[in-house]
Amino acid sequence: MKKNIFTYIILGSLTCMGMSSCSNNLELSPISNYSDAVYWKTADQFDSFVVGLHARFRTHERSFLFLGELRSGTFGNDPGTTASFTGEASQGIERMWQHNLDMDNPGVSNFGGLYDQINQLNLLISKLNISTVLSEDSKNYYLGIAHGMRAFYYFQLYRSWGDAVIQTDAIDKIDVSNLAKEASPAAEVLKLIKSDIESSNAGFGTDYSIRQARSFWSKGATLMLQAEVYLWSAHREGGKQDATIAKNALTDIKSNLSLGLQPDFKNVFDVKSNGNNEMILGIRHKLNEASLGFISDFVPNANILVNFYDSLSNRSFSVTQDNYGGILRVPTRINTYRNYHDLDERKNSSIQAAYSKDDVGNYKIAGCFLYKYQGEQNAGSRAYSNDFPIYRYADLLLLMAEAKVILGESPKEEINQVRARAFGSHYQESIFGYPNQIIDKDPVEAILNERKLEFLAEGKYWYDLRRFGDKYVFAHTGLSSQEAYKLLWPIDRKSLTNNRALKQTAGYPQF
Repeated sequence: MKKNIFTYIILGSLTCMGMSSCSNNLELSPISNYSDAVYWKTADQFDSFVVGLHARFRTHERSFLFLGELRSGTFGNDPGTTASFTGEASQGIERMWQHNLDMDNPGVSNFGGLYDQINQLNLLISKLNISTVLSEDSKNYYLGIAHGMRAFYYFQLYRSWGDAVIQTDAIDKIDVSNLAKEASPAAEVLKLIKSDIESSNAGFGTDYSIRQARSFWSKGATLMLQAEVYLWSAHREGGKQDATIAKNALTDIKSNLSLGLQPDFKNVFDVKSNGNNEMILGIRHKLNEASLGFISDFVPNANILVNFYDSLSNRSFSVTQDNYGGILRVPTRINTYRNYHDLDERKNSSIQAAYSKDDVGNYKIAGCFLYKYQGEQNAGSRAYSNDFPIYRYADLLLLMAEAKVILGESPKEEINQVRARAFGSHYQESIFGYPNQIIDKDPVEAILNERKLEFLAEGKYWYDLRRFGDKYVFAHTGLSSQEAYKLLWPIDRKSLTNNRALKQTAGYPQF
């Protein structure tokens, strides 16, 4: 059976522009499509394919963010408003934070396109298992990547739709909407995820290297995923046993990787510090190579923004300085901005507040937009070349705090490391440290709030609420227990039409 992999060779070659260890000798045959007859014959071809997988990984960051955060209450129109503060239309995206999705307005269609990557990972795994052209170390390293990344993709599907079509054999082109294959129960999907994590850890063995400016999947990424997955089950049937597995995975990372918090929060995302030692895995972007794929929906058009003011700088916004180049379809809620303490450096490093100003100079907040990813100015325009974090050290600390709470231990050490960085020179443990804030009376709420403040626009908070349990989703998002079916996403009409073996997510109108 032929498999068209030409796209991935091209993607791999382009991505090599920013990766010094890529080979220039791809031995490409002069044909437009590559099949098993001419591929998988050299180590360079495997190398190029793996680079291409990471380029493809980058194309899914929009799905990762939408699935992981847009229903969490951090983004959207503030109560009482129907449009973003600049008057720019949300064009249906608002259905995600309003929780009124259906098969014709699913928020994310075709399962976010995630199955395309799953099929390429299936192909790589199958070829690695029979290859004789790779060294044993390279073969195992790539198996670690493939199984870890496949587990990550299925974890997105599991947390978003519950039941999911399981496909582990490589086929010519996977389109789940045309697969004529029913979804497997969520429990089976979770079983596959845990099995892939085990295979990934076995493949990596003692290789903890983080390659290509921390943009390649690594054992550290697999262990972070393992912690997330086992904390999910720990909050359900797994209890302390699964929390212990999560804690051990996080301890393994700390023992074998040189990681730390960046001294200043804003430096984590500065393009000048892409690939910094807080990153465990980031999606790589680079000037003139690739930019953040979702950012234009989260920042405003400069020509409209000039009607508002930056109160901190006591200035009106300008086209030349504030050339964000977007159309604000996803405003950041004012309540999200106000949830930060004024001395918390994450507040104005993550969010830009925009104000109107009256005739006597009084400012009134009009709205907010995402400020975390500033990119860089280039030839009079703004290029969003920030890396997008998947896993970073602050995440490790707060996952460790979560595991400790389940195990009846104190999360003080980990929470306070994050808070100390957030408050910088203003930090006083007796005021801001755990357990001295009012919210700290409930350690679960303390951790959830810290994750909300720390990981805005990193695609985590909806998944965090879901992981801790349904009652936390109901308490923080406006959903009610009578709408529990909305914890999962609906399947779009096209997928249901083309794959008649699929069934609509329970609770939504059936197809």
